[in-house]
Amino acid sequence: MSLPDVQSTAPDVRISLTRVGVKNVKKLVEVGRPGKTRPAIFISDFDVFVDLPSSLKGANLSRNFEVIDEVLQQATSGDVRGIEDVCGIVSRKLLDHHEYADRTEVFMRSFYMINRDTPVSKTSCQEVVNVYAHAIAQRTEGEPIVRKSVGAEVTGITACPCAQNIMKDHAMHVMQELEIPEDKIDAFFKEVPMASHNQRGRGFLCVETDDDIVVPLEQIVNVLKESMSAKIYELLKRGDESYVVMAAHKNARFVEDCVREMARQVVNTFTYLPGDTHITIRQTNEESIHQHDAYAERKATLAELREELNV
Repeated sequence: MSLPDVQSTAPDVRISLTRVGVKNVKKLVEVGRPGKTRPAIFISDFDVFVDLPSSLKGANLSRNFEVIDEVLQQATSGDVRGIEDVCGIVSRKLLDHHEYADRTEVFMRSFYMINRDTPVSKTSCQEVVNVYAHAIAQRTEGEPIVRKSVGAEVTGITACPCAQNIMKDHAMHVMQELEIPEDKIDAFFKEVPMASHNQRGRGFLCVETDDDIVVPLEQIVNVLKESMSAKIYELLKRGDESYVVMAAHKNARFVEDCVREMARQVVNTFTYLPGDTHITIRQTNEESIHQHDAYAERKATLAELREELNV
């Protein structure tokens, strides 16, 4: 005897629901890479939702797991171009499996390991990057409309320009009292940056595009790394440590500077993207001499950023 399909019965309270689904579905995602023998590996959590009409008591959630596993198998074989494609394909297939749904939404949060060499000793080390993907599929009379996004959060170091100027002013007065010639003082400051307080900065960049566009995750990570005072590394030899500290203090930046530099890098890097691409940029600096964090953010289309930067 077949069991009754309780989900298909009418609910006691007849209102539609915006999101019904599952959260924190843990999966190992392997995405094939062109020209590479090994796939990129992501340790991931998925949130998968569909909308639900007022006529149905519940959604068939097991279908969500079936679609995810089907798409992950495609990704391993190289048929998927990136993690945002994973979300895009899942969201599209969910419409096929949930015939009552008009809208589906998929979130993916992952850890991604990057191998890097330190700047001086060239010591190999690994770095964990938090990456994100998201897709929304909307049913239409024809093909569904799919919008997808891919993003990353990268950690770096920033040095405060304000504190650095205070320290420079103090050092200049000390040198003048020691009767050091002005040309020697100027030469010193050109070679040796002044001390400042530092922050561990967390830069975030997300790019939202149409379904047929691919944004390489590596480009997003590179934009973030180049937008803070200096890159950081999990392992540093003495020469590497000196290099990182000097680089950060020669390139002191406020949290606002980081976001503006990200915007400039985005415009220069993503020249191939259309103007209606949505860009989200934010920077959080964990202050070392305060208990609070500094924060800055910008949301805009690529066309708006290009216009402001006269590009």
